[in-house]
Amino acid sequence: MSERLTIPREYVDWRTKGLWWTGEPITLEEFAARRDPLFSGPFTWPLMVLRASALDRNVAALADFTDRHGLLFAPHGKTSMAPALLQRQLDAGAWGITAATANQVLAYRRFGVSRILLANELLDPRALRTIVTGLDRDPAFEFLFYADSAEGVAVAAGAVAEARSTRPLRVLVERGTPGGRTGCRTREELLSVARAVAAAPGLEPAGVAGYEGPIKDAEGVRAFVRDLVGDAAAVAEEVGVARPVLSVGGSAWFDVVAEEVGGRQDVAPILRSGAYVAHDDGLYRRTTPYRRLPGGPDTLAGALELWAQVTSTPEPGLAIAGMGRREANSDQGYPVPRLLRRTDGATLPAPGMEVTGLNDHHAYLTVPPDLGVRPGDLVSFGISHPCTAFDRWQVLPVVDDGDTVVDAVATYF
Repeated sequence: MSERLTIPREYVDWRTKGLWWTGEPITLEEFAARRDPLFSGPFTWPLMVLRASALDRNVAALADFTDRHGLLFAPHGKTSMAPALLQRQLDAGAWGITAATANQVLAYRRFGVSRILLANELLDPRALRTIVTGLDRDPAFEFLFYADSAEGVAVAAGAVAEARSTRPLRVLVERGTPGGRTGCRTREELLSVARAVAAAPGLEPAGVAGYEGPIKDAEGVRAFVRDLVGDAAAVAEEVGVARPVLSVGGSAWFDVVAEEVGGRQDVAPILRSGAYVAHDDGLYRRTTPYRRLPGGPDTLAGALELWAQVTSTPEPGLAIAGMGRREANSDQGYPVPRLLRRTDGATLPAPGMEVTGLNDHHAYLTVPPDLGVRPGDLVSFGISHPCTAFDRWQVLPVVDDGDTVVDAVATYF
């Protein structure tokens, strides 16, 4: 049975974006229990929702994939920062949850996550001291984080000494790629950091980690993962780590990662993919490994829907929708029109409709003449890159396939 997280009690009120709520605040549970219809309930546009069936499908798909391939799974929680979704992932068998920042670690601990992998360097002594204290207070708490420098090792060792910890901080030495992000660029650099970790009181080398995202082709990813396997073996021999952790994985190449390290007994392979939970209709729809895997590209489904109203059709071929940068992310492409809903409730696909620009609260859409788009129509948009979509919404209604609200999810960015 998975661990049960403590999900903070949150409310909807007049501050909740996308809701027209003029009454007294009510809890998210009370709100969900109302079973409001999406198109006649207390909503105003724009509104981002989660589609329950897509969430279920995505969580199940990666749980099955990692189980079949002998991978531990620590999905990256930065995608949603929503404890209700983290709970779904843990319920499906996730080993732990990945974080990107010290604040995310703090949030996860408040939620009650017991296994956290911080996929980043941490050189903040105050944050490290708090984490060390947490290890001492809670025997069930497991924590892994990265180092790629002598400076990082020294800060971590100092934090342990100041906190007078009885449990060591477990460190993954990070391997990077030339021109990429953090991480040692050579095996010798990596071994040098591993030796420094082993020599530092209060630190324990736990293995190696890397991120293959910047690599553009399968063979490059394969070579990188094989280098990591060699790094893990070298660290195990150099500093005496039995079955070192080997952590890798974004959302575009987890099939190659599984081919190379899935089921290995000489390492503990931990996959960290996170965007899959909501998937999308842009970046990850184009790059999903399911374009290469059995089941095909529709194995995962875009769970985020941004509904916006057409507010103006000022000239032929142009429509303006009431959403913009404050509601929709565009770092990996503009939102993708999926459906058009007429004012009479009729729904039809939106082929040829395209977002060409965003202001703060306006979207510019090119519209084929035969769609006959009019002010008041609603458009359902998919998004590209879920990791920068969730943080624009503090509360997201969850709807079933009958467009009825069945849950509500709070985010903590």
